[in-house]
Amino acid sequence: MSGRKLFLAATVIVLVAAFLFARWVLHDGLSARATPSWLETIVASKSRHLSIPNRAKEQANPAADSADTLREARLHFADHCAVCHGNEGSGDTMMGRGLYPKPPDLRGEHTQKLSDGELFWIIENGVRFTGMPAFGGSLGHGGEADSWKLVRFIRHLPQLTAEERMEMERYNPKGPEELQEEKMEEEFMNGGTPQPSSGTEHHHH
Repeated sequence: MSGRKLFLAATVIVLVAAFLFARWVLHDGLSARATPSWLETIVASKSRHLSIPNRAKEQANPAADSADTLREARLHFADHCAVCHGNEGSGDTMMGRGLYPKPPDLRGEHTQKLSDGELFWIIENGVRFTGMPAFGGSLGHGGEADSWKLVRFIRHLPQLTAEERMEMERYNPKGPEELQEEKMEEEFMNGGTPQPSSGTEHHHH
């Protein structure tokens, strides 16, 4: 096929794709509640793969594959990652369901088939145009060592036990209502009279 024909074919493909995208936007809008189309899913997957440098893909995990490493990473995940990904890594959380695209099931093949270096790079640098932030250098994240430990935990997710999930629940961030309830319980256990919420707080909608 000549260069001119290749150019025309590529132009036609681009125009068709643009037309389908425009029709989809006009029909469904740009709501984050929508489910990504098959085309968006393919493009996002390819873009993520291409965005990771080759040198990163080949990095070996220096974190020890031990029970202590897994527990440390498990509790770190519960505190920092579970709000979107869920303790079990499914992504089926209130926050996760509100993101576009939705967080992947970290137990699935599309994540588990990534190399340790690729997982590390994603944790450190995030993924553009998604809800995945870059944790490298962020407050509360212990640098590259924590990221490598999280990679160990992601590998362990398909074998996560019920006991491990229960432990993680104690380390999940708590909302105002949960904190108030814990405060009231503590006051009661210490012999005091719990003071219920006055209901006069200002709430943001």
